[in-house]
Amino acid sequence: MDIRDLLLLIVLFFVTSIVGVVTGSNSLITVPLMFQFGIDEKVAIATNMFGLTFMAIGGTIPFVRQGTIEFRKLTPFVTLTIAGSAIGALLVGLISNQVIKIMVSIAMILISIFILVKPVGANESESEIEAVHDRQSANDPSASTGYLAFILIFLLAIYGGLYSGGYVTVLTATLVAFAGMSFSGSIAATKFINVFSSGIATVVFMWQGLVDFKLGIILGIAMFAGAYVGAHYTTRMSEQWLKRIFLATVFLLAIKTLFDFRF
Repeated sequence: MDIRDLLLLIVLFFVTSIVGVVTGSNSLITVPLMFQFGIDEKVAIATNMFGLTFMAIGGTIPFVRQGTIEFRKLTPFVTLTIAGSAIGALLVGLISNQVIKIMVSIAMILISIFILVKPVGANESESEIEAVHDRQSANDPSASTGYLAFILIFLLAIYGGLYSGGYVTVLTATLVAFAGMSFSGSIAATKFINVFSSGIATVVFMWQGLVDFKLGIILGIAMFAGAYVGAHYTTRMSEQWLKRIFLATVFLLAIKTLFDFRF
């Protein structure tokens, strides 16, 4: 890879990381982009995950400083995420490169459809969100949505360790719909959870010898900086503006997906 290609990758990873703090879908662009630069499919998945760990940490720090992360509530989610993500990362070593390309392409289509058909938080009023939050905060054992949240978070963690494209996007929707969190609260929570999802997956990929550390460190620094900048401004935005940014970015991602498959 020549210096111009590397600089282009750095810029694109930085920009997508800024947006990814809100949308969580930057891997839908970064991984296929690495394919275009001739990087081996498994190495691209693993190295991107290595960089995502830096991005997740950079995106979490401002939320921790703001005190918006409910650590006690997220503890069981983190436990499920560690187990699921490790399983997903192990699967990468067992499937062929061609299957990985097909998997990434299908994921791009499905995630784009999901975020267009069911945009996160678009149909929930503040009073409805608070009502769900209050009910789940009371630890009502009859609330089936609470159990469903655990199942979905574990299944999503497997996908998160396997590829991660759109993982945080769907996780954000899950936390809003089934864990009683507000949209802004779920954004903060997913950044924290993703530290463990990408972190444990990276450890497994390192064990499998799939991580390009030289490229990963460079891109990881760019992702850390982009996520920190994005999270810094996200914590100062209203819930309504977060939703607008999310939906606008999702729309652009959907167009990109359609363009890729048409041409």
